[in-house]
Amino acid sequence: MSGDRFWLTDAQFARLEPYLPRDTRGKPRVDDRRVISGIVHVLKSGGRWIDAPPEYGPRKTLYNRFVRWAAKGIWTDLFHALASAGGPPAQVLIDSSAVKAHRSASGGKGGRGSQAIGRSRGGRTTKIHALTDRHCRPVAFLLTGGQVADCTAGAVLLRQMSSARILHGDKGYDSDAIRRQVEGMGAMPNIPPRSNRLWKNCFSPVLYRDRNAIERMFCRLKDFRRIATRYDRLAINFLAAVSIAATVSYWL
Repeated sequence: MSGDRFWLTDAQFARLEPYLPRDTRGKPRVDDRRVISGIVHVLKSGGRWIDAPPEYGPRKTLYNRFVRWAAKGIWTDLFHALASAGGPPAQVLIDSSAVKAHRSASGGKGGRGSQAIGRSRGGRTTKIHALTDRHCRPVAFLLTGGQVADCTAGAVLLRQMSSARILHGDKGYDSDAIRRQVEGMGAMPNIPPRSNRLWKNCFSPVLYRDRNAIERMFCRLKDFRRIATRYDRLAINFLAAVSIAATVSYWL
């Protein structure tokens, strides 16, 4: 095997295998470890599916496995199962990052609605909203168009937050609605108040010091070139790619 190819190690595959679907019908699936390694290689390299190295088997098998499991929610379920295995984190961080949508990400068959692509100052973009623990490890994702405000998407993303003591966010999440939502979940919102607020809410700069962990998480995810630039037309496929990258980077 070539050194520039991605292959799941024995330990990584052993951690992943219990969560793989087992209700297959008809022909048994081809080697899961080889196919999943090939899918990760394509996501990391940013190449086309048709250009996947032959060591991973038929290119069509890689693409079909990726798309079919994305449609069934298997990739996101794998991510959530591994991310929640250690219990809920005490401190949660929230933030977002925009990625450029390639021209191949729009048009064609199957494109219903906006597919989480919008127009912002950066052009046609998708915004990845995330929750992480204070060790950079992501626990939840949400996709929107690039023009959607953080506080608007944050209210939806926070529904995925399990019990936590503190939520760290930047000024983009400083809204009364977000604060009430977080407090209603039994957590303390540690969010710096905006300059135009008449009443400055309680804020701890010392605890806020570790918030850059979520920014480092986004940087690591964007080492996967098919995450740094969105090529997938369907939002469900791009969310699956983000989930795979997060699983491989942080939970295996």
